[in-house]
Amino acid sequence: MTENNRLSVKLPGLDLKNPIIPASGCFGFGEEYAKYYDLNKLGSIMVKATTLHPRFGNPTPRVAETASGMLNAIGLQNPGLEVIMAEKLPWLNENFPDLPIIANVAGSEEDDYVAVCAKIGDAPNVKAIELNISCPNVKHGGQAFGTDPDVAAALVKACKAVSKVPLYVKLSPNVTDIVPIAKAVEAAGADALTMINTLMGVRFDLKTRKPVLANITGGLSGPAIKPVALKLIHQVAQVVDIPIIGMGGVESAQDVLEMYMAGASAVAVGTANFADPFVCPKIIEKLPEVMDQYGIDSLENLIQEVKNSKNDFIIS
Repeated sequence: MTENNRLSVKLPGLDLKNPIIPASGCFGFGEEYAKYYDLNKLGSIMVKATTLHPRFGNPTPRVAETASGMLNAIGLQNPGLEVIMAEKLPWLNENFPDLPIIANVAGSEEDDYVAVCAKIGDAPNVKAIELNISCPNVKHGGQAFGTDPDVAAALVKACKAVSKVPLYVKLSPNVTDIVPIAKAVEAAGADALTMINTLMGVRFDLKTRKPVLANITGGLSGPAIKPVALKLIHQVAQVVDIPIIGMGGVESAQDVLEMYMAGASAVAVGTANFADPFVCPKIIEKLPEVMDQYGIDSLENLIQEVKNSKNDFIIS
């Protein structure tokens, strides 16, 4: 078996040559990282969130380091659907025509999500949509779409009805129980799940006696959240039949395999890109060696092995 076959993974709408995908919000639209290495080395890219209209994001400061990660409150800054369709996605398609793109979609109300989902799949390189259901629903008191199974399911159903490509749903860990939400979005038509989004956190400046972030709270990412991500991925993998792209603190080939042990079928790398712009190609290069170390012949076989043994231990 060649190394390419060992690392290849099939997901709805995607044939990945390897499972490594830069996470949305941590890689922009690829232009900056393309200066460092050939993006064709990647399995895919989850591009920065797309909203119907341009968003300037939250006031600064909106990023803060933590002991083993970072807090961010960027606020989904992006140039809006029209610019992304006219400039960002065509640039990727022109320079990396064989690189499949996962388009992250966000919004403030259901109609915004639906409008973006209906259009963004027209881009020839967009092979799947990642639906960010952690956004506040302005029509329902600001409660995030992804915290209520019924609200999440209704959003997924509406977006699925207009999407031209498979729909992946990004789950939030900031809930009492993630399992009912995962089951609800699967029943509503989600083709895959991506998880986890960031955990909510806050830091204080001892000199000013005020929060470090202008937004007060931000999303915690990085190595600190990996054990939480593994636990929640494993929980959800027990109850759904659709694939999961695992994310949360991944920065090594060993981390990738842990995500697989939890039940993932591919892996997104987020915050680690800021610390080391070359982290994704380094993981891809190292993965076969670490697979050899643990007697893993291919990732597809590992996925099947984990599925066959998923009832050997249950995390409640």
